[in-house]
Amino acid sequence: MLLVTGASGGLGTLIAERLAGRDDVVLGTRDPGAGGGRRRIDFDVPDTLAEGFSGADTVLLVSAGYGEDDTVIARHDAAIAAAEKAGVRHVVYTSLSGDGDHLPYALAHRWTERRLRESSLAAWTVLRNGLYAELLAFLAAPDASGVITAPLAGGRLAAVARADLAEVAARVALDPSPHAGRTYELVGDVALGGRELASAAGASYVPGTLAETRSRLSASGAVPFQVPMLVGTYAAIAAGFLDGSGVPAADRATLRTLLGRAPRPALTTYTQALPTDAP
Repeated sequence: MLLVTGASGGLGTLIAERLAGRDDVVLGTRDPGAGGGRRRIDFDVPDTLAEGFSGADTVLLVSAGYGEDDTVIARHDAAIAAAEKAGVRHVVYTSLSGDGDHLPYALAHRWTERRLRESSLAAWTVLRNGLYAELLAFLAAPDASGVITAPLAGGRLAAVARADLAEVAARVALDPSPHAGRTYELVGDVALGGRELASAAGASYVPGTLAETRSRLSASGAVPFQVPMLVGTYAAIAAGFLDGSGVPAADRATLRTLLGRAPRPALTTYTQALPTDAP
């Protein structure tokens, strides 16, 4: 049996859609409701995990990354400990691409990868996901006057359509044995910068500063931990760390290989994800 955690989240929902109708798949979520094939899996309530993980041979551990590092680490530690106790054979984990080590939220991912390597599990696989093309629609949407002011400078992002990452995760989790002990870098094959985004959105690109962006985010009502996360993401893109060049050349085609086709165009995904009221 395959257990998918975080099945009601953005990535988890897309994974669940690709596994719909299978009687060998159970979906884990904080609020399973009355639907069949769902179990309560709440990493913040570890007592739910023993029953939730029971009977699973493979667990697709979708990162529970919304929170401070200590919160995320505690969640992932509880999940891996539950998998060990339940006799789960293989855990597939959705992590962060290797070129994302400069990002503020990388630490919890690398901690989780280490925890898996040192665990008593028979097998593990790490899917190092690149940042979503849909995220760019949030980070770099045109403002009301048709200007993208995101502080990306001349940097670019090797973004990936979230649907492609969901497809890879579902494929690997359904047949995990060939992927045991592997760490896959899943980044886009085309890096996008502010000018490309502006052209696709029918906007102009006038990048602001990180200080201006920090002030705007701080005044927006964002949860405190989100402000440094978002500013750090802008900074890493602007500094050229997320354009795909930091991923070994031999790994840059891994997404295409695991999909068995060309990835969805990240630029198209960006424009489709823009707010409907964008100019």
